[in-house]
Amino acid sequence: MGVIQIGILGVCGAVLSIILKQTKPEYSLLVSVVICILIFLGMIDALEGFIGTIERIKSSLALNSQYLSVILKVTGISYIAEFSSSICKDAGYHSIAGQIEVFSKLAILALSIPILLALIECIGEFLS
Repeated sequence: MGVIQIGILGVCGAVLSIILKQTKPEYSLLVSVVICILIFLGMIDALEGFIGTIERIKSSLALNSQYLSVILKVTGISYIAEFSSSICKDAGYHSIAGQIEVFSKLAILALSIPILLALIECIGEFLS
């Protein structure tokens, strides 16, 4: 899906959700979640091209493939955490949204430790 289609889908979903909020609030939340999932699925299609490009870069460069895979994982965690956190905030569950954000930050920190260790090792070799 293109940006225009995603924008139209989002605006239509928001208008429909506002209209339903007055009569059937439970359906309003459901419409909001469904629209978010559809937009997320559209984003996954767009990311497939990005991942293919990263794979080509990985095969053509003499870099440790672990670094690029960490970058992809961190990007995925960031998008999924933002998506799920936003849905929880829209539903009024701000504390759950906060916990999702904290967990995702810790997951990113845990994934980045090997890169940090390699950086420290490289600095140590440079200084000696």
